Amino acid sequence: MRNGFLRSAASIAAAGLLGLLVMTSSAEAKVSVRIDISSQTMSVSVNGWPYATWRVSTARSGYWTPRGSYRPFLLKRMHYSRKYDNSPMPHSIFFKGGYAIHGTGYVRALGRPASHGCIRLAPGNAARLYSLVQQYGKGGTRITITN
Repeated sequence: MRNGFLRSAASIAAAGLLGLLVMTSSAEAKVSVRIDISSQTMSVSVNGWPYATWRVSTARSGYWTPRGSYRPFLLKRMHYSRKYDNSPMPHSIFFKGGYAIHGTGYVRALGRPASHGCIRLAPGNAARLYSLVQQYGKGGTRITITN
């Protein structure tokens, strides 16, 4: 009887500890998005683990993509640009003023500068990134843009 009780108590304690570890890792979850302008790539990691590397398009000649480190402040599943002919911007993650990471239909241009300043992604990749930011929160996401 005593051994059965000890085993049950140990199982309950282990389950409680596992639950605590899961809650702690979820609360501390971080999404890191790094955009490298020179290589026109985005690297995404979650909790320090590599998640994906994707081709992007940033500002073409005559336009500017801001550099620096940002937290997203607005997520819009579908946004239409008032500035650029109502262009669709699916899965928009706004990080500075009107600048956002978003999906594009111009996938042939990915891997080279082509935008008015936003960071363009293939639609499926934009949806995956949008979902990660929703899951871990704007405060748990850091967007870093470098040359």
